[in-house]
Amino acid sequence: MSVETTALAVGERVARMRDRARIVRLSLSEFRTYKALDITSNDGLIAFIGPNGAGKTNILEALSLLAPGRGLRGAELAECGRLPVHATEAGLWAVSAILANDGDEIRLATGLAAGDEPGRERRIVRIDGTTVKSANTFPDYLRVLWLTPAMDRLFVEAPGGRRRFLDRLVLIVDPSHAARCSAYERAMRERTRLLRDGRGDGAWLSGLERQMAEHGVAIAAARVDLVARLAQAMATRKTAFPQARLSIAGETERHLQQLSAIEAEDVLAKALYDGRARDAEAGRALSGPHRSDLDVEDRAKGRPASQCSTGEQKALLIAIVLAATSLQERMDGGRTPILLLDEIAAHLDAGRRAALFQEIEALGAQAWMTGTDAHLFEALARDAALFRVDPGRVERCGELASRSRA
Repeated sequence: MSVETTALAVGERVARMRDRARIVRLSLSEFRTYKALDITSNDGLIAFIGPNGAGKTNILEALSLLAPGRGLRGAELAECGRLPVHATEAGLWAVSAILANDGDEIRLATGLAAGDEPGRERRIVRIDGTTVKSANTFPDYLRVLWLTPAMDRLFVEAPGGRRRFLDRLVLIVDPSHAARCSAYERAMRERTRLLRDGRGDGAWLSGLERQMAEHGVAIAAARVDLVARLAQAMATRKTAFPQARLSIAGETERHLQQLSAIEAEDVLAKALYDGRARDAEAGRALSGPHRSDLDVEDRAKGRPASQCSTGEQKALLIAIVLAATSLQERMDGGRTPILLLDEIAAHLDAGRRAALFQEIEALGAQAWMTGTDAHLFEALARDAALFRVDPGRVERCGELASRSRA
């Protein structure tokens, strides 16, 4: 390869990297431990170091709220505001970010605003200053994936966490998945309420059950499609992390392997109809994709993830997230999700840490990471950003860059 060709290839890569989605500015107001915070960085890899309880995770949580749902902690929105002893208006907060993508910049914002009456606070979502209906709009502009220490036990705890993890992955390739999940849950809650109260005629319940069937089958189909795509992505990736074999255990997903979508909807609607008495007694629907589970195993060892060591489970989680990042990069014209990696170095040896940073950089994804010590990030590229976090304060420091250039 000639010098001219090499220079051209490097130039194209730099241009492509600049076009990848990056948060270049994050601003917080009355959020968790921060009265006000403004972080500016155009770096691809960003690390926050500091002691436990300093507020590192709060920064990642703020970013995770620029996505559907309650963010990486799953907290009630009112819990995200600063404590009443500090805040001017207890519970109210705001998060905004400038997203640079394809040479353009767009401002994404959300927060909890005062309602017409005390106790009637409401979430607001804005895109470039315009208020939109819900946070389900965010994936049209920004895709977000996260790993937290709480997820280190994902494979040994209840199925709900694995379903939420899977649905977050689906959002990476199918932004409309959030709206389907919301519609399904609304119909399910209303049906449960009617059954519990003994109200509602058969036609009313049947209408809700048909909604659950239509949205439920669409949810299951999106999950099945994502798992198949991830399997292909993992098979073609060269990575230092183990390959994971994924499958979905659920009646609706199983029906889709044998029936058309319309037939699967009819089967689910009938199961809900037949199960009304049972569901009324249980206080919840006992049929549907909300009861499905994600099965994961280490492909090389043929061992379920639940039987792997803590370090192996963490490596499998990372492998899945990296595969999903690679999948979206291929499907969406080179755009990659923003990765939020809380205490990511825990349970990873130095070799795996270095491999992780290299793979993220190669994918062109922006990663916001946290850790307790700077040495955990020694393998980062020299243009990575390092911030020191102390309670209520964040400062950029140059120790990492200086050490990398040495």
